[in-house]
Amino acid sequence: MKIIRGYNAGLEVLGKNRLNNWAEPSEWIASSIHKNFGDGFDLPQAVSKIMADVRKDGDSAVYKYSQLFDGTVPTVFEVPKEECFQAFRKTPRRLKQALKTISDRVTDFHRKSLPRSWMDYQQGFGELFTPISKVGIYVPGGTASYPSTVLMTAIPAKIAGVDEVILCSPSQSGRPDNLVLAAAYMTGVDRVFQIGGAQAIAAMAYGTESVPRVDLVSGPGNIFVTTAKQLVYGDVAIDGLYGPTETVIIADHEADPNQCAADLIAQGEHDPMACPVFLTTSQELWHQVSQKIESQLKTLPRKEIANIALNSRGITILIDNLDEAIGLANVFAPEHLCLLVNNPWDLVKKIKHAGGVFIGSQSPEVMGDYVAGPSHVMPTSGTARFNSPLGVHHFLKVTSLVSLDQSQFDTLAPDAMLLARQEGLEGHRKAMAHRKKRNRV
Repeated sequence: MKIIRGYNAGLEVLGKNRLNNWAEPSEWIASSIHKNFGDGFDLPQAVSKIMADVRKDGDSAVYKYSQLFDGTVPTVFEVPKEECFQAFRKTPRRLKQALKTISDRVTDFHRKSLPRSWMDYQQGFGELFTPISKVGIYVPGGTASYPSTVLMTAIPAKIAGVDEVILCSPSQSGRPDNLVLAAAYMTGVDRVFQIGGAQAIAAMAYGTESVPRVDLVSGPGNIFVTTAKQLVYGDVAIDGLYGPTETVIIADHEADPNQCAADLIAQGEHDPMACPVFLTTSQELWHQVSQKIESQLKTLPRKEIANIALNSRGITILIDNLDEAIGLANVFAPEHLCLLVNNPWDLVKKIKHAGGVFIGSQSPEVMGDYVAGPSHVMPTSGTARFNSPLGVHHFLKVTSLVSLDQSQFDTLAPDAMLLARQEGLEGHRKAMAHRKKRNRV
């Protein structure tokens, strides 16, 4: 990990890191695009072509691009409900119990965060919360399976009251992942399609002969998926744009170096583009952590991936005090912010921008990936400055309610009528004048 000393140097390096956070390795993008599209295409152009082709040709375009990118294409995109049930039935009992524990905690969290419609009759206004009718969920799965992402996306959608939830996830070796299907069955996903990549986003956004058109597309994915979500926004809603995962750990001299090292490695093993950031007031702690990282990595199956992330995107910043650490974290606006310090609650009130805050040594970010309760789909790449973790609010829309009685109208109308006259909207003024019982303007 790069070692930076001081607040100002930290500001500079975090800013540069943030600028690069959306880009995956250029060689991977270039080779994939060249292989499947030939020369003359960059990433936005390639994804735009996929979107346009799926919009025009439907299933045949989905089939073509699935074959190009995945190699193996199922003969039927939709997975029968019976297959989802059988996947759940055959899931080992202990694993099924774990999925249920996670499901129960995620359900409890999102039920408690569900907004309620309200009406103030004295003021004559309120809000009506209604669910989005049809939602599409994307679950990555090209090289690994993520049943946890099914739980973290489908459960809040169902709690919000979405009428129909469909799920798209790439198949592995021509068939869907059993645990993903089991999780889909558990959460009540209505329809499952074994489609991945930008073509899956296009299918959900525009509809095909097999895949229904949805109102909102949600869930994480690679750079092709993220670019596709950018392009469909406006035709459908999206929950957010998710880049490579990132964690900022703030640690003082009392932090356990083994825990700090393990948390940084856990972040790094996600992806070569994962971004582990370590902010500490203790140079001695950092020396201990660096030694622990080296020793802990030796036994990990994904040590090469973690090594790449730690060495290319990992940053250690030595700062003078914890206020400087919080200042840097607020500038970076990380997906995950972990507080491994004495009296961590003293820092929580100073946090302005973070997707999730993990407070104390017994609340590591990895618990948030699975069982803590909030969705692990969180804003990345600085979007925590204006976006929130995936939750029931993403699957609800708000309708303003106005219900004035005669007395309220008579009290408010003169001001509204005066402003309408100032704006030159005489029709507006007269629409109010016709309703006013006396003192008509």
